[in-house]
Amino acid sequence: MSADVRAYAAVDLGASSGRIMVGRVGPGSLELTEAHRFPNRPVRVPEGLRWDVLGLYAGVLDGLRAAGPVDSVGIDSWAVDYGLLDADGALLGNPVHYRDARTDGVARTVWETVPTDELYAATGLQYAPFNTLYQLAAARNSVQLAQAERLLLIPDLMAYWLTGEQGTELTNASTTQLIDPRTRDWAYGVADRLGVDLSLFAPLRSPGDPAGLLRAEVLEETGLTGPVPVTAVGSHDTASAVAAVPAEGERFAYICTGTWSLAGLELRAPVLTEESRAANFTNELGLDGTVRYLRNIMGLWLLQECLRAWGDPELDELLREAARVPALRSVVDAGDAAFLAPGRMPERIAGACRASGQPVPETPAEITRCILDSLALAHRRAVLDAQHLAGHPVDVVHVVGGGARNALLCRLTADACGLPVVAGPAEAAALGNVLVQARAHGLAGDLDGGRRLLRRTQPLARYEPGGDRARWAAAEARLARS
Repeated sequence: MSADVRAYAAVDLGASSGRIMVGRVGPGSLELTEAHRFPNRPVRVPEGLRWDVLGLYAGVLDGLRAAGPVDSVGIDSWAVDYGLLDADGALLGNPVHYRDARTDGVARTVWETVPTDELYAATGLQYAPFNTLYQLAAARNSVQLAQAERLLLIPDLMAYWLTGEQGTELTNASTTQLIDPRTRDWAYGVADRLGVDLSLFAPLRSPGDPAGLLRAEVLEETGLTGPVPVTAVGSHDTASAVAAVPAEGERFAYICTGTWSLAGLELRAPVLTEESRAANFTNELGLDGTVRYLRNIMGLWLLQECLRAWGDPELDELLREAARVPALRSVVDAGDAAFLAPGRMPERIAGACRASGQPVPETPAEITRCILDSLALAHRRAVLDAQHLAGHPVDVVHVVGGGARNALLCRLTADACGLPVVAGPAEAAALGNVLVQARAHGLAGDLDGGRRLLRRTQPLARYEPGGDRARWAAAEARLARS
Protein backbone atom coordinates (compact mmCIF):
# COMPACT_ATOMS: atom_id res chain seq x y z
CA MET A 1 0.00 0.00 0.00
CA SER A 2 1.33 3.43 -0.97
CA ALA A 3 2.66 5.59 1.87
CA ASP A 4 0.12 8.31 1.05
CA VAL A 5 -2.83 5.89 1.29
CA ARG A 6 -4.20 4.96 4.70
CA ALA A 7 -6.43 2.05 5.69
CA TYR A 8 -9.43 2.36 8.01
CA ALA A 9 -11.52 -0.45 9.46
CA ALA A 10 -15.23 0.37 9.55
CA VAL A 11 -17.10 -1.87 11.99
CA ASP A 12 -20.67 -1.61 10.70
CA LEU A 13 -23.23 -3.50 12.80
CA GLY A 14 -26.72 -3.85 11.41
CA ALA A 15 -29.85 -5.38 12.85
CA SER A 16 -29.41 -8.58 10.83
CA SER A 17 -25.68 -8.74 10.11
CA GLY A 18 -22.36 -7.20 10.95
CA ARG A 19 -19.39 -6.58 8.73
CA ILE A 20 -15.94 -5.12 8.83
CA MET A 21 -15.12 -3.05 5.78
CA VAL A 22 -11.70 -1.64 4.99
CA GLY A 23 -11.55 1.77 3.38
CA ARG A 24 -8.33 2.88 1.73
CA VAL A 25 -8.15 6.65 1.35
CA GLY A 26 -5.52 8.70 -0.42
CA PRO A 27 -5.37 11.99 -2.29
CA GLY A 28 -8.40 11.79 -4.58
CA SER A 29 -8.95 8.08 -3.99
CA LEU A 30 -11.36 6.01 -1.91
CA GLU A 31 -11.72 2.23 -2.17
CA LEU A 32 -13.87 0.02 0.05
CA THR A 33 -13.55 -3.75 0.43
CA GLU A 34 -15.28 -6.24 2.69
CA ALA A 35 -13.00 -8.04 5.12
CA HIS A 36 -15.54 -10.08 7.06
CA ARG A 37 -19.30 -10.49 7.37
CA PHE A 38 -21.20 -12.35 10.05
CA PRO A 39 -24.84 -12.83 11.07
CA ASN A 40 -26.51 -10.89 13.85
CA ARG A 41 -29.18 -13.25 15.15
CA PRO A 42 -31.30 -12.05 18.08
CA VAL A 43 -32.15 -14.77 20.58
CA ARG A 44 -35.54 -15.24 22.23
CA VAL A 45 -35.06 -16.43 25.83
CA PRO A 46 -37.71 -16.81 28.56
CA GLU A 47 -37.34 -13.19 29.63
CA GLY A 48 -37.69 -11.82 26.10
CA LEU A 49 -35.80 -10.93 22.91
CA ARG A 50 -32.08 -10.28 23.39
CA TRP A 51 -29.02 -9.41 21.30
CA ASP A 52 -26.18 -11.94 21.19
CA VAL A 53 -23.69 -9.19 21.94
CA LEU A 54 -20.81 -11.55 22.72
CA GLY A 55 -21.29 -13.15 19.32
CA LEU A 56 -21.19 -9.68 17.78
CA TYR A 57 -17.97 -8.84 19.57
CA ALA A 58 -16.42 -12.12 18.43
CA GLY A 59 -17.38 -11.19 14.87
CA VAL A 60 -15.69 -7.81 15.31
CA LEU A 61 -12.46 -9.45 16.48
CA ASP A 62 -12.57 -11.93 13.61
CA GLY A 63 -13.12 -9.05 11.21
CA LEU A 64 -10.23 -6.98 12.54
CA ARG A 65 -8.01 -10.04 12.16
CA ALA A 66 -9.14 -10.39 8.55
CA ALA A 67 -8.76 -6.67 7.87
CA GLY A 68 -5.00 -6.69 8.32
CA PRO A 69 -2.95 -3.58 9.18
CA VAL A 70 -5.15 -0.51 9.66
CA ASP A 71 -4.51 3.05 10.76
CA SER A 72 -7.72 3.39 12.77
CA VAL A 73 -10.97 1.64 13.70
CA GLY A 74 -14.46 3.20 13.78
CA ILE A 75 -17.70 1.61 14.95
CA ASP A 76 -21.31 2.29 13.97
CA SER A 77 -24.49 0.35 14.68
CA TRP A 78 -28.23 0.60 14.97
CA ALA A 79 -29.63 3.04 17.53
CA VAL A 80 -31.39 3.12 20.92
CA ASP A 81 -30.21 -0.20 22.45
CA TYR A 82 -27.62 -0.41 25.19
CA GLY A 83 -25.66 -2.59 27.59
CA LEU A 84 -25.46 -2.09 31.35
CA LEU A 85 -22.19 -2.46 33.27
CA ASP A 86 -21.63 -3.02 36.97
CA ALA A 87 -19.07 -1.21 39.13
CA ASP A 88 -16.31 -3.53 37.85
CA GLY A 89 -17.17 -2.81 34.22
CA ALA A 90 -18.75 -6.25 33.68
CA LEU A 91 -21.80 -6.60 31.44
CA LEU A 92 -25.07 -7.15 33.29
CA GLY A 93 -26.84 -9.55 30.92
CA ASN A 94 -27.42 -9.44 27.19
CA PRO A 95 -28.79 -6.14 25.84
CA VAL A 96 -32.53 -6.10 25.22
CA HIS A 97 -33.63 -6.00 21.58
CA TYR A 98 -35.62 -2.94 20.53
CA ARG A 99 -38.34 -5.23 19.16
CA ASP A 100 -38.85 -6.78 22.61
CA ALA A 101 -42.34 -6.29 24.03
CA ARG A 102 -41.21 -4.74 27.33
CA THR A 103 -41.94 -1.21 26.12
CA ASP A 104 -45.53 -1.97 25.10
CA GLY A 105 -47.70 0.75 26.64
CA VAL A 106 -44.78 2.33 28.52
CA ALA A 107 -44.82 5.58 26.57
CA ARG A 108 -48.17 6.56 28.05
CA THR A 109 -46.77 6.36 31.57
CA VAL A 110 -43.93 8.66 30.51
CA TRP A 111 -46.36 11.13 28.95
CA GLU A 112 -48.25 11.38 32.24
CA THR A 113 -45.15 13.11 33.64
CA VAL A 114 -43.87 14.86 30.51
CA PRO A 115 -46.65 15.35 27.93
CA THR A 116 -45.80 14.59 24.33
CA ASP A 117 -45.72 18.21 23.20
CA GLU A 118 -43.29 19.16 25.97
CA LEU A 119 -41.15 16.10 25.31
CA TYR A 120 -40.88 16.96 21.62
CA ALA A 121 -40.16 20.63 22.28
CA ALA A 122 -37.26 19.59 24.53
CA THR A 123 -35.77 16.71 22.52
CA GLY A 124 -37.20 16.94 19.00
CA LEU A 125 -37.45 13.17 18.77
CA GLN A 126 -40.26 11.34 17.04
CA TYR A 127 -42.35 8.84 18.89
CA ALA A 128 -41.10 5.29 18.56
CA PRO A 129 -42.08 2.76 21.22
CA PHE A 130 -38.49 1.53 21.57
CA ASN A 131 -36.71 4.86 22.16
CA THR A 132 -34.07 4.51 24.87
CA LEU A 133 -36.11 6.75 27.15
CA TYR A 134 -39.01 4.30 27.07
CA GLN A 135 -36.66 1.34 27.49
CA LEU A 136 -35.28 2.94 30.64
CA ALA A 137 -38.79 3.60 31.91
CA ALA A 138 -39.66 -0.08 31.30
CA ALA A 139 -36.53 -1.15 33.20
CA ARG A 140 -37.03 1.24 36.10
CA ASN A 141 -37.67 -1.45 38.73
CA SER A 142 -35.35 -4.09 37.30
CA VAL A 143 -32.49 -5.58 39.29
CA GLN A 144 -30.07 -4.98 36.42
CA LEU A 145 -30.73 -1.25 36.23
CA ALA A 146 -30.48 -0.97 40.01
CA GLN A 147 -27.04 -2.61 39.88
CA ALA A 148 -25.78 -0.65 36.89
CA GLU A 149 -23.03 1.91 37.20
CA ARG A 150 -22.74 2.63 33.48
CA LEU A 151 -24.94 2.51 30.37
CA LEU A 152 -23.21 2.22 27.00
CA LEU A 153 -24.97 2.32 23.65
CA ILE A 154 -24.04 -0.64 21.44
CA PRO A 155 -21.17 0.94 19.44
CA ASP A 156 -19.79 2.52 22.60
CA LEU A 157 -19.92 -0.88 24.32
CA MET A 158 -17.88 -2.40 21.49
CA ALA A 159 -15.39 0.46 21.69
CA TYR A 160 -15.08 -0.05 25.45
CA TRP A 161 -14.28 -3.73 25.04
CA LEU A 162 -11.69 -2.89 22.40
CA THR A 163 -10.01 -0.05 24.29
CA GLY A 164 -11.04 -0.06 27.94
CA GLU A 165 -12.26 3.55 27.56
CA GLN A 166 -15.86 4.70 27.91
CA GLY A 167 -17.70 7.43 26.04
CA THR A 168 -21.10 8.27 24.57
CA GLU A 169 -20.98 9.32 20.93
CA LEU A 170 -23.29 12.25 20.21
CA THR A 171 -25.10 11.22 17.02
CA ASN A 172 -26.24 7.98 18.62
CA ALA A 173 -26.99 9.67 21.94
CA SER A 174 -29.41 11.90 20.05
CA THR A 175 -31.63 8.86 19.43
CA THR A 176 -32.16 8.25 23.15
CA GLN A 177 -34.76 11.06 23.54
CA LEU A 178 -32.48 12.51 26.20
CA ILE A 179 -30.54 15.04 24.06
CA ASP A 180 -31.53 18.67 23.37
CA PRO A 181 -30.85 19.15 19.61
CA ARG A 182 -30.42 22.91 20.08
CA THR A 183 -27.63 22.68 22.64
CA ARG A 184 -26.29 19.29 21.46
CA ASP A 185 -26.11 18.35 25.14
CA TRP A 186 -28.28 16.36 27.54
CA ALA A 187 -31.90 17.43 28.05
CA TYR A 188 -31.38 17.84 31.78
CA GLY A 189 -34.92 19.00 32.52
CA VAL A 190 -36.51 15.95 30.88
CA ALA A 191 -34.15 13.57 32.64
CA ASP A 192 -34.79 15.20 35.99
CA ARG A 193 -38.58 15.08 35.67
CA LEU A 194 -38.51 11.41 34.65
CA GLY A 195 -35.94 10.32 37.21
CA VAL A 196 -33.31 9.29 34.63
CA ASP A 197 -29.84 9.32 36.18
CA LEU A 198 -27.64 10.89 33.48
CA SER A 199 -24.53 9.88 35.41
CA LEU A 200 -25.17 6.40 34.01
CA PHE A 201 -23.93 7.73 30.66
CA ALA A 202 -20.25 8.17 29.90
CA PRO A 203 -19.07 11.63 28.78
CA LEU A 204 -20.27 12.77 25.38
CA ARG A 205 -17.87 12.70 22.45
CA SER A 206 -18.29 13.79 18.83
CA PRO A 207 -17.42 12.22 15.49
CA GLY A 208 -13.68 12.52 14.95
CA ASP A 209 -12.79 12.46 18.65
CA PRO A 210 -10.26 9.88 19.83
CA ALA A 211 -11.90 6.90 21.57
CA GLY A 212 -8.81 5.10 22.88
CA LEU A 213 -6.26 2.58 21.62
CA LEU A 214 -6.77 -1.12 21.03
CA ARG A 215 -5.86 -3.01 24.19
CA ALA A 216 -2.81 -5.26 24.18
CA GLU A 217 -5.06 -8.33 24.43
CA VAL A 218 -7.02 -7.18 21.37
CA LEU A 219 -3.82 -6.62 19.40
CA GLU A 220 -2.66 -10.11 20.29
CA GLU A 221 -5.97 -11.73 19.33
CA THR A 222 -6.30 -9.86 16.03
CA GLY A 223 -2.64 -9.94 15.03
CA LEU A 224 -2.55 -6.16 14.61
CA THR A 225 0.51 -4.15 15.47
CA GLY A 226 -0.12 -1.21 17.76
CA PRO A 227 -0.75 1.45 18.49
CA VAL A 228 -4.09 1.33 16.66
CA PRO A 229 -6.48 4.13 17.62
CA VAL A 230 -10.24 3.81 17.74
CA THR A 231 -11.86 6.96 16.36
CA ALA A 232 -15.39 8.05 17.25
CA VAL A 233 -17.45 8.23 14.05
CA GLY A 234 -21.12 8.92 13.45
CA SER A 235 -21.83 5.83 15.51
CA HIS A 236 -25.51 5.75 14.66
CA ASP A 237 -25.35 4.02 11.28
CA THR A 238 -27.79 6.53 9.82
CA ALA A 239 -25.50 9.40 10.82
CA SER A 240 -22.65 7.70 8.98
CA ALA A 241 -24.89 6.94 6.00
CA VAL A 242 -26.07 10.56 5.70
CA ALA A 243 -22.44 11.71 5.86
CA ALA A 244 -21.90 9.56 2.76
CA VAL A 245 -24.80 11.01 0.74
CA PRO A 246 -22.98 12.22 -2.42
CA ALA A 247 -25.00 15.42 -2.61
CA GLU A 248 -23.95 18.71 -4.13
CA GLY A 249 -25.33 21.74 -2.33
CA GLU A 250 -28.15 21.73 0.21
CA ARG A 251 -31.30 21.22 -1.90
CA PHE A 252 -31.52 17.46 -1.50
CA ALA A 253 -33.52 14.87 0.36
CA TYR A 254 -32.10 11.50 1.37
CA ILE A 255 -33.53 8.06 1.99
CA CYS A 256 -31.28 5.69 3.90
CA THR A 257 -32.67 2.29 3.00
CA GLY A 258 -32.16 -1.03 4.67
CA THR A 259 -34.14 -2.75 7.39
CA TRP A 260 -35.55 0.74 7.96
CA SER A 261 -36.11 3.63 5.57
CA LEU A 262 -35.00 6.94 7.07
CA ALA A 263 -36.30 9.68 4.82
CA GLY A 264 -35.68 13.36 5.30
CA LEU A 265 -33.42 16.39 5.05
CA GLU A 266 -30.09 17.63 6.35
CA LEU A 267 -30.66 20.91 8.19
CA ARG A 268 -28.68 23.45 10.16
CA ALA A 269 -31.24 23.72 12.98
CA PRO A 270 -33.96 21.48 14.42
CA VAL A 271 -37.66 21.85 13.61
CA LEU A 272 -39.51 21.69 16.93
CA THR A 273 -42.97 22.86 15.96
CA GLU A 274 -46.17 21.15 17.02
CA GLU A 275 -46.92 20.46 13.35
CA SER A 276 -43.61 18.65 13.06
CA ARG A 277 -44.39 16.56 16.14
CA ALA A 278 -47.80 15.63 14.81
CA ALA A 279 -46.17 14.50 11.56
CA ASN A 280 -43.79 12.30 13.60
CA PHE A 281 -40.54 13.76 12.31
CA THR A 282 -37.39 13.40 14.34
CA ASN A 283 -34.42 15.72 14.87
CA GLU A 284 -31.29 13.62 15.27
CA LEU A 285 -27.79 15.02 15.24
CA GLY A 286 -25.35 14.65 12.36
CA LEU A 287 -21.83 15.70 11.50
CA ASP A 288 -20.52 19.25 11.63
CA GLY A 289 -23.45 20.71 13.54
CA THR A 290 -26.11 19.35 11.19
CA VAL A 291 -29.50 17.93 12.09
CA ARG A 292 -30.94 14.80 10.50
CA TYR A 293 -34.58 15.77 10.10
CA LEU A 294 -36.34 12.59 9.09
CA ARG A 295 -39.20 10.18 9.40
CA ASN A 296 -38.63 6.56 10.34
CA ILE A 297 -40.38 4.15 7.96
CA MET A 298 -40.54 0.37 8.39
CA GLY A 299 -38.37 -0.15 5.30
CA LEU A 300 -37.16 -3.33 3.65
CA TRP A 301 -37.84 -5.18 6.89
CA LEU A 302 -41.22 -5.96 5.34
CA LEU A 303 -39.61 -7.68 2.37
CA GLN A 304 -36.87 -9.30 4.46
CA GLU A 305 -39.46 -10.96 6.67
CA CYS A 306 -41.44 -12.13 3.65
CA LEU A 307 -38.32 -13.60 2.05
CA ARG A 308 -37.61 -15.46 5.27
CA ALA A 309 -41.16 -16.83 5.33
CA TRP A 310 -40.84 -17.93 1.68
CA GLY A 311 -37.56 -19.79 2.26
CA ASP A 312 -35.28 -17.06 0.85
CA PRO A 313 -36.08 -17.26 -2.88
CA GLU A 314 -33.80 -15.69 -5.50
CA LEU A 315 -34.40 -11.94 -5.06
CA ASP A 316 -33.55 -10.68 -8.56
CA GLU A 317 -36.07 -13.01 -10.21
CA LEU A 318 -38.71 -12.07 -7.64
CA LEU A 319 -38.17 -8.38 -8.39
CA ARG A 320 -38.47 -9.01 -12.12
CA GLU A 321 -41.80 -10.73 -11.52
CA ALA A 322 -42.93 -7.92 -9.19
CA ALA A 323 -42.16 -5.33 -11.88
CA ARG A 324 -44.76 -7.02 -14.11
CA VAL A 325 -47.51 -6.77 -11.46
CA PRO A 326 -49.90 -3.81 -12.03
CA ALA A 327 -48.78 -0.74 -10.12
CA LEU A 328 -50.55 0.49 -6.97
CA ARG A 329 -53.07 -2.34 -7.02
CA SER A 330 -52.82 -2.64 -3.22
CA VAL A 331 -50.83 -0.59 -0.71
CA VAL A 332 -50.33 -0.64 3.05
CA ASP A 333 -49.08 1.88 5.58
CA ALA A 334 -45.34 1.10 5.68
CA GLY A 335 -45.02 2.94 8.98
CA ASP A 336 -47.72 0.97 10.78
CA ALA A 337 -46.50 -0.46 14.09
CA ALA A 338 -48.52 -3.58 13.26
CA PHE A 339 -45.58 -4.63 11.07
CA LEU A 340 -42.92 -4.08 13.73
CA ALA A 341 -42.74 -7.58 15.21
CA PRO A 342 -41.21 -10.48 13.28
CA GLY A 343 -43.16 -13.43 11.91
CA ARG A 344 -45.97 -14.19 9.41
CA MET A 345 -45.36 -11.01 7.41
CA PRO A 346 -46.99 -12.17 4.14
CA GLU A 347 -50.20 -13.03 5.99
CA ARG A 348 -50.16 -9.73 7.88
CA ILE A 349 -49.73 -7.69 4.69
CA ALA A 350 -52.51 -9.62 2.97
CA GLY A 351 -54.70 -9.11 6.04
CA ALA A 352 -54.11 -5.35 6.03
CA CYS A 353 -55.15 -5.19 2.37
CA ARG A 354 -58.24 -7.28 3.05
CA ALA A 355 -59.25 -5.10 6.02
CA SER A 356 -58.97 -1.95 3.90
CA GLY A 357 -61.11 -3.37 1.11
CA GLN A 358 -58.30 -3.58 -1.45
CA PRO A 359 -57.44 -6.53 -3.71
CA VAL A 360 -55.57 -9.08 -1.61
CA PRO A 361 -52.07 -9.90 -2.94
CA GLU A 362 -51.56 -13.64 -2.99
CA THR A 363 -48.36 -14.60 -4.81
CA PRO A 364 -44.85 -13.62 -3.66
CA ALA A 365 -44.57 -11.29 -6.67
CA GLU A 366 -47.86 -9.55 -5.81
CA ILE A 367 -46.91 -9.15 -2.16
CA THR A 368 -43.45 -7.87 -3.13
CA ARG A 369 -45.00 -5.29 -5.46
CA CYS A 370 -47.40 -4.24 -2.70
CA ILE A 371 -44.43 -3.73 -0.35
CA LEU A 372 -42.36 -1.72 -2.84
CA ASP A 373 -45.29 0.44 -3.95
CA SER A 374 -46.07 1.06 -0.27
CA LEU A 375 -42.47 2.01 0.52
CA ALA A 376 -42.33 4.38 -2.46
CA LEU A 377 -45.59 5.93 -1.28
CA ALA A 378 -44.17 6.38 2.23
CA HIS A 379 -40.99 7.89 0.76
CA ARG A 380 -43.13 10.34 -1.24
CA ARG A 381 -45.08 11.48 1.81
CA ALA A 382 -41.94 11.86 3.95
CA VAL A 383 -40.11 13.92 1.32
CA LEU A 384 -43.15 16.17 0.71
CA ASP A 385 -43.85 16.63 4.41
CA ALA A 386 -40.22 17.36 5.29
CA GLN A 387 -39.99 20.11 2.67
CA HIS A 388 -43.20 21.71 3.93
CA LEU A 389 -42.39 21.47 7.63
CA ALA A 390 -38.81 22.72 7.31
CA GLY A 391 -39.42 25.26 4.55
CA HIS A 392 -36.58 23.59 2.68
CA PRO A 393 -37.29 22.72 -1.00
CA VAL A 394 -35.28 20.01 -2.74
CA ASP A 395 -34.38 19.19 -6.34
CA VAL A 396 -33.20 15.59 -5.98
CA VAL A 397 -33.61 12.56 -3.74
CA HIS A 398 -30.54 10.51 -2.82
CA VAL A 399 -31.15 6.85 -2.00
CA VAL A 400 -28.26 5.25 -0.11
CA GLY A 401 -27.83 1.95 1.68
CA GLY A 402 -28.89 -1.52 0.63
CA GLY A 403 -32.05 -0.33 -1.12
CA ALA A 404 -29.91 1.59 -3.63
CA ARG A 405 -29.30 -1.80 -5.29
CA ASN A 406 -33.06 -2.32 -5.74
CA ALA A 407 -33.67 -0.69 -9.11
CA LEU A 408 -37.42 -1.24 -8.93
CA LEU A 409 -37.69 0.52 -5.56
CA CYS A 410 -35.54 3.42 -6.79
CA ARG A 411 -37.60 3.82 -9.97
CA LEU A 412 -40.87 3.72 -8.02
CA THR A 413 -39.52 6.28 -5.53
CA ALA A 414 -38.60 8.66 -8.36
CA ASP A 415 -42.08 8.24 -9.87
CA ALA A 416 -43.81 8.73 -6.51
CA CYS A 417 -41.78 11.79 -5.48
CA GLY A 418 -41.78 13.36 -8.94
CA LEU A 419 -38.06 14.02 -8.51
CA PRO A 420 -34.86 12.48 -9.86
CA VAL A 421 -33.42 9.76 -7.65
CA VAL A 422 -29.65 9.27 -7.41
CA ALA A 423 -28.98 5.79 -6.07
CA GLY A 424 -25.78 4.93 -4.25
CA PRO A 425 -23.54 4.28 -2.57
CA ALA A 426 -25.00 1.04 -1.22
CA GLU A 427 -22.35 0.85 1.50
CA ALA A 428 -23.07 4.36 2.73
CA ALA A 429 -22.75 3.69 6.47
CA ALA A 430 -19.32 2.08 6.07
CA LEU A 431 -18.16 4.85 3.74
CA GLY A 432 -19.31 7.59 6.11
CA ASN A 433 -17.55 5.75 8.94
CA VAL A 434 -14.32 5.63 6.89
CA LEU A 435 -14.54 9.29 5.87
CA VAL A 436 -14.76 10.49 9.48
CA GLN A 437 -11.69 8.43 10.36
CA ALA A 438 -9.87 9.84 7.33
CA ARG A 439 -10.77 13.37 8.39
CA ALA A 440 -9.19 12.73 11.79
CA HIS A 441 -5.94 12.01 9.91
CA GLY A 442 -6.20 15.11 7.74
CA LEU A 443 -7.61 13.34 4.68
CA ALA A 444 -11.01 13.79 2.92
CA GLY A 445 -11.59 17.35 4.14
CA ASP A 446 -14.89 18.60 5.55
CA LEU A 447 -18.37 17.16 4.92
CA ASP A 448 -18.56 18.72 1.45
CA GLY A 449 -15.05 17.54 0.65
CA GLY A 450 -15.94 13.99 1.56
CA ARG A 451 -19.03 14.16 -0.64
CA ARG A 452 -16.95 15.40 -3.59
CA LEU A 453 -14.65 12.42 -3.10
CA LEU A 454 -17.66 10.08 -3.10
CA ARG A 455 -19.02 11.56 -6.33
CA ARG A 456 -15.65 11.00 -8.01
CA THR A 457 -15.05 7.48 -6.75
CA GLN A 458 -18.36 5.67 -6.19
CA PRO A 459 -20.73 4.22 -8.80
CA LEU A 460 -24.07 6.04 -8.85
CA ALA A 461 -27.27 5.47 -10.83
CA ARG A 462 -29.85 8.10 -11.75
CA TYR A 463 -33.59 7.49 -12.17
CA GLU A 464 -35.76 10.17 -13.74
CA PRO A 465 -39.41 10.40 -12.63
CA GLY A 466 -42.05 9.02 -14.96
CA GLY A 467 -45.56 7.68 -14.92
CA ASP A 468 -48.69 9.42 -13.75
CA ARG A 469 -48.05 11.39 -10.55
CA ALA A 470 -51.80 11.72 -10.01
CA ARG A 471 -52.02 7.95 -9.51
CA TRP A 472 -49.63 8.21 -6.56
CA ALA A 473 -51.66 11.02 -5.02
CA ALA A 474 -54.81 8.96 -5.50
CA ALA A 475 -53.21 5.89 -3.90
CA GLU A 476 -52.14 8.03 -0.98
CA ALA A 477 -55.66 9.36 -0.53
CA ARG A 478 -57.05 5.83 -0.73
CA LEU A 479 -54.68 4.66 1.97
CA ALA A 480 -55.57 7.61 4.19
CA ARG A 481 -59.27 6.72 3.98
CA SER A 482 -58.74 3.03 4.81
